[in-house]
Amino acid sequence: MRRLIVLGFLIAIGGLSLIAAGAQAPAQPGPKTIEMQKLKDNLYVLLSNVAGSPAFSGGTTAVYITDTGVVLVDTKLAGWGQAVLDKIRSVTDKPVTMIINTHTHGDHTGNDGFFGTSVEIVTHENTKTNMEKMDAFKGDNAKFLPKKTFKDKMSVLSGKDRLDLYYFGPGHTNGDAIIVFPALRIAHTGDLFAGKNPPRIDSGNGGSGVAYPQTVAKVVAGIANVDTIIPGHNPVSTWKDLEEFARFNQDFVATVRASMKAGKSVDDAAAAISMNLNDKYKDYGLQGASKDRVKEDVQIIYKELQE
Repeated sequence: MRRLIVLGFLIAIGGLSLIAAGAQAPAQPGPKTIEMQKLKDNLYVLLSNVAGSPAFSGGTTAVYITDTGVVLVDTKLAGWGQAVLDKIRSVTDKPVTMIINTHTHGDHTGNDGFFGTSVEIVTHENTKTNMEKMDAFKGDNAKFLPKKTFKDKMSVLSGKDRLDLYYFGPGHTNGDAIIVFPALRIAHTGDLFAGKNPPRIDSGNGGSGVAYPQTVAKVVAGIANVDTIIPGHNPVSTWKDLEEFARFNQDFVATVRASMKAGKSVDDAAAAISMNLNDKYKDYGLQGASKDRVKEDVQIIYKELQE
């Protein structure tokens, strides 16, 4: 599972990756089947890269059924729009009226246009800027760029349907939005917290390995009354998982800083993380599937610290 995620998001240091270029990974062949999980009577998640999902469909999509229509948080890879719609139709006949993108990447924005121009698309202001660089939103498709953006915090809808959108700083990108369903005590973290893995840092879209721990710590400190987390790519998690991820990133960057101060190479710094943090964070694959990403992150952080 994690190997597929790594392959889907691999940042090629010293060159342009699919992520850094804002490109969309090709949809996988075969039947487009998505696993749906019910969290509440009015909130479902369409999962990716978990048991029951036969192909990589993109990031986790939230389906939020309100009095006035359906709000989607992220829309998966291009070509998966009909599969997403089929799942929506299995639980409601209400139209999709709003899309909120957690960030710019094509596996989270790939079907924004599938749902038509009447749908209101909402993002952080930096995400809109990043989306404008993507081929998927150029030419005639520019009409699917978000019309509503926010800077630090914004609420949409009202009453029991209210959604709170937060931005706490750069991490995965420079536009990572946290979407909170306050009446349900649930938050969608996108790829700022994609799951229990080393962070994915897209420096080409303003992401920062050095700022990552501070940003996640601000999320933990700045959001209250949430019990359940919808990560960007992993199974539904708990608030405690997010708190652990915040501690992991603090320890990760502290270890990198210490290695750099000691004059260690990138390889040696990555080995220090695998050795020093593995026992404390056993679920993060530091000596297994995540080893390559650890090295990539170290190299990005080294570069930031040298600038």
